[in-house]
Amino acid sequence: MASTRAGQPVDSIIFLILRRMRAPLLTLIIIYSITIIGLVLIPGRNPDGSVWHLSIFHAFYFVSYMSTTIGFGELPQEFSDAQRIWVTLCIYATVSGWLYSVGSMIGLLQDKALRRTMEERRFARYVGHIKEDFYLVCGYGQTGSGLVRALTERNQRAVVLDNNPDRIDLLKLESLHEFVPALRADVRRPDSLLLAGLRSPYCAGVLALTSSNEVNLKVALAAKLMHPDTKVICRADSHDVEANMASFGTDHIYDPFDIFARYLSTAIDSPCLTALHDWLGQLNSSILPEPIYPPADGLWIICGYGRFGKALTSQLAAQGVELIVVEMAPERTGLPPGLLIKGRGTEAVTLEQADIHRAVGIVAGTDNDANNLSIIMTAKELNPNLFTVVRENQLMNEELFKAVKADILMHPSLIVAQRIRTLLSAPLLSEFVSQAEKERDSWCCELVSRIVALVEVRPPILWELRFGETLGQVVKALNSQGQEPTLGDLLRDPRSRDEPLQAIILLHKRGGHHAALPDLGQRLEIGDQLLLCGRPGARDWMQWTLNNPDVLSYVVTGVSQPRGSVWRWLEQSLNHRNEVA
Repeated sequence: MASTRAGQPVDSIIFLILRRMRAPLLTLIIIYSITIIGLVLIPGRNPDGSVWHLSIFHAFYFVSYMSTTIGFGELPQEFSDAQRIWVTLCIYATVSGWLYSVGSMIGLLQDKALRRTMEERRFARYVGHIKEDFYLVCGYGQTGSGLVRALTERNQRAVVLDNNPDRIDLLKLESLHEFVPALRADVRRPDSLLLAGLRSPYCAGVLALTSSNEVNLKVALAAKLMHPDTKVICRADSHDVEANMASFGTDHIYDPFDIFARYLSTAIDSPCLTALHDWLGQLNSSILPEPIYPPADGLWIICGYGRFGKALTSQLAAQGVELIVVEMAPERTGLPPGLLIKGRGTEAVTLEQADIHRAVGIVAGTDNDANNLSIIMTAKELNPNLFTVVRENQLMNEELFKAVKADILMHPSLIVAQRIRTLLSAPLLSEFVSQAEKERDSWCCELVSRIVALVEVRPPILWELRFGETLGQVVKALNSQGQEPTLGDLLRDPRSRDEPLQAIILLHKRGGHHAALPDLGQRLEIGDQLLLCGRPGARDWMQWTLNNPDVLSYVVTGVSQPRGSVWRWLEQSLNHRNEVA
């Protein structure tokens, strides 16, 4: 039997209505029954004095239109005075009964339990009708809303659960490319996840993106227990919770504080690698962002020694960066390994104690936006040449943080959203970055220069290619002719094979082997995966090459094959005559 919740039948709405309307319905039945019995028993008199009685049918017919105040008159004959007195009493009784019943019905329609049940049933029906891969997003906060928009822009389906009704209402007002079923529900409850299609064969992944580590942990655990094969992606900002999630096989865990700490550390040590990652990750930006160059030598001041401050201190201290930490409540956060100045960092005195005039960089990393803005403004007044990093906790303050003009703006929710969006849209990018981290910074700088020359001011677009059986048949046909398609052939323009497409092959994956910037002379094989970047037009022309066997044959051999059946027949006939001759 279909259900709106696990173990809850679809007919629960009917049962709820009958239970709530039981008293009004019984009241109407009793009033109608008494009225009809009275009309049947009370005699009427004809003009000649003879007695007559209403039949049960006529009595029911009369009561039906009498109680609704339609007023057809006395049928089938004129009533006696006794009958009229009875009818008068019954009019007030039936009208009162109907008023009571209608009032109960209006109250029932406003009943939260009924509306909740109907909402769940409608939500389950929407989810059940999805016959393509979708992602179950738990939490529609700053991270979840950005990801849902990114998914729908790529024509991917999403289903949303959130315990905040205001967020669900906001989602319904959003102008998204795809319809997104959403329900206010406690994502900690397994039946809520089942209602949202966790066990559906089309559930491609579960994204636990709430602001609570405990909630995200429960979602990940439930997903792995009830649908072990699905991909589970979680947000966590506690190392203990991350270890717990990893222990039962959570696929991807993102800690925004650790991610940014590694990002800043990499930017100091290898600015070209950071620029490369920024450019390849700007999936929706219209302008190529400027590279950042945080100073590597000199004193850095970190204001706030919470989770963010600890992650930064650990990363930068490992690089040998000189650090001073400013913290108002070290007894609560713990003591840093180096120098500590007690204070908020919003006062000039505290910053001067931290040797602000000698510092080359400052991080305003508290969990209070007003304090972070004040820290940056005060620091700039004392040392205008500082490299500034500021943490933004609430997106509602975005305009204020833009006005402060910090060199790097860090928002935890947007960091997680960006990483997950990249993972879902270009899974090979993280593998490419891992390969690039093994190279020297000069290697990254050279690649950055190639990308700039390729796309000029707009960020490159990323796309992935996987070669399956269909392309393999074409490759086999070319091999039989002595031709071996290579990676370099994919970069030929199908309009003129001697002209290159504006694209770069970033990563070649074959089995478990990954090669960054592979040799273009390598042969194409079934199962190969490629990560490419370039201009949008290059991707379109490359898709045309791969989807058209004749075009692929042309870019490999340089010979344009006749496309129509008549032209093919003529070519075969001419070849046969030449062979005979």
